[in-house]
Amino acid sequence: MTEPLLSQPQLWRPLLALVLAATVVMGSPGPATISVTAVGAAFGLRDSLRYTLGIVVGTIAVLLVVATGTMAVLGSIPKLAPVLVVASAAYILYLAFGIATAPPLAARTAEAARPNWLAGFLLAVANPKAYVAIAAVLAGASSSQGGAELGLWLKLTVLAAMIVVIHAVWLLAGAAFARFLRRPVASRIINLVFAATLVLTTVLAVYG
Repeated sequence: MTEPLLSQPQLWRPLLALVLAATVVMGSPGPATISVTAVGAAFGLRDSLRYTLGIVVGTIAVLLVVATGTMAVLGSIPKLAPVLVVASAAYILYLAFGIATAPPLAARTAEAARPNWLAGFLLAVANPKAYVAIAAVLAGASSSQGGAELGLWLKLTVLAAMIVVIHAVWLLAGAAFARFLRRPVASRIINLVFAATLVLTTVLAVYG
């Protein structure tokens, strides 16, 4: 299956362009990526894996929705978009509050609330930036001039892999802050910064 791709050098140019576009557009700060970083910083790497998995699965679901044209059908329902935006904003505010008020790692108990898989999935599918970013990347890949045209399944495979890589990098970046969060003052400052950044990126995604 890989031989046709490897034997066609003209495919590498649009493929690399797709990866670069995904890195810049989909990998830029947004509600999903910032939330992964913030959760990683507030709760540590191990306790953030389930949330990150939910974000990844939800974002891949968005990718399929956009690629299959389902988004165009949903967009024809006038009252649906505002409901999704309000639901997304409400949950992100709730998540930001949880991050801002999370106790230091050293003082955390086993019962401390941790964002779960479903929370990440719901945020991803209600994330307005995801739809715009993925649609832009797919449109750019389809309209690229020169070279061979990438097949739809190849695009989807590459973008799904990029979704995994992008969110893993943001999670590791957040988890790198976790070691500083065992001190109460540093924990509160960093958590507040991440919570504020999460709210700001959401506002920009909705109104930007």
